[in-house]
Amino acid sequence: MTETDALYAVSPLDGRYDGRTAPLSPYASEAALMRARVRVEVEYLIALAELEATPLELDLDDRNHLRGLYQHFAEEDAQLIKKLETEGHAEFEATNHDVKAVEYFVRLRLPEGSDASPWIHFGLTSEDVNNLAHRLLVRDAVDEVLLPQLYDVRDTLADMARDYRALPMLARTHGQPATPTTFGKEMAVYAARLGRATGRIRRATDALRGKLGGASGTYAAHVAAYPDVDWPAFAREFVTDLGLEFEPLTTQVNPCDDLAALFDAVRGANTVLLDLDLDMWLYVSDRYLGQEAVEGETGSSTMPHKVNPIDFENSEGNLSKANSDLTFLADYVTTSRLQRDLSDSTVKRNIGGAFAHCLIGYGKTAAGLSKVVPNEQVMRDDLADTPEIIGEAVQTILRREGQADAYERVKAVTRGKDVTLADFRELFDDLDVDEDVREELTALTPADYTGVAGALVDDLE
Repeated sequence: MTETDALYAVSPLDGRYDGRTAPLSPYASEAALMRARVRVEVEYLIALAELEATPLELDLDDRNHLRGLYQHFAEEDAQLIKKLETEGHAEFEATNHDVKAVEYFVRLRLPEGSDASPWIHFGLTSEDVNNLAHRLLVRDAVDEVLLPQLYDVRDTLADMARDYRALPMLARTHGQPATPTTFGKEMAVYAARLGRATGRIRRATDALRGKLGGASGTYAAHVAAYPDVDWPAFAREFVTDLGLEFEPLTTQVNPCDDLAALFDAVRGANTVLLDLDLDMWLYVSDRYLGQEAVEGETGSSTMPHKVNPIDFENSEGNLSKANSDLTFLADYVTTSRLQRDLSDSTVKRNIGGAFAHCLIGYGKTAAGLSKVVPNEQVMRDDLADTPEIIGEAVQTILRREGQADAYERVKAVTRGKDVTLADFRELFDDLDVDEDVREELTALTPADYTGVAGALVDDLE
């Protein structure tokens, strides 16, 4: 798309964000779907030739020629398929049917002198081709584009966790000062969550399932032509050879529970990043994180000083849109009136849009992380200004020493009050405890009260 075309695009995915979504084009575009359909039709034709029951013969040169139709699929091939669908050709009338146009394309590109034409799309319904083509594209889009981006974000978080494992920071629960943590440990939490989320996505792509059962999932046309062939076994081998699991029980449509599981897994990873985006935004707002100013960038049209956390905000918007789309897709593609209705066909064309919003979000989160640097002094000052947060440690040590009213005594000193370390020391002076316990309590400081937070980072795999 040219720069001028982008200005007039209906969707920002093909306009403003065209450069960011381009990596998905080989898997989510109309031409990509055409190429995947050609692949299924060609491989099915070759598989039929391997059956002893059929008279179809394809030698090595024929097979290489046919496989070249999808391996070297070019823009002119996509244009021809579109023409076969919408305008027709010297040999074929316009189909007004996208899969039939692919069938005619393969017919036109058969090796010279081939008699394979009757066997193209033999016994198939369009859904047999479509369900396999969509899954091949979805699998590769996730494996080749989305997961690598998520792995990069996960690795960045893991690096931040290790670099800042010992940097103390005030934790907040319910938005209020709680107990200290370390910035590195908090990043490790997100790295671990994202690692588990990507594992769920990986398992979901490995579990994508394909069908090849004909118009009602009964192999009726196949059996009518060749009743002695074990067509379910043929279909199983064909589908698994494509790298998919086999779905034996279907209507005309693949039930799509596998796609729903994948969409839900991707949504889970997005939710982890949404949580991260919000926290990073708040850390920037609290000045716990400084941001690198980009030369020449404008933060505000009226306030020249501003450096806004725009990457995290952009990610938040795109991932929220992606999750809305993924939820809709998961709900929609798993339903069909009786054995088939066509409403899912147009819906599945929007999978690429959902993935595109994911891709933009992942890139923006990564960009935001690359610009932030922890402001250690602000973090330490905040800890020093909230000495009441050692109250948990004080009452726990006193419980250890057998004082049943420990919680109540600390609460009376701290809750809803401006407290200093001197106030705590007055409390310690009044306690009936051994001197070594009093010294233990007096040595407590907010910055040192981080438990084993730094060591927990080592739990990252």
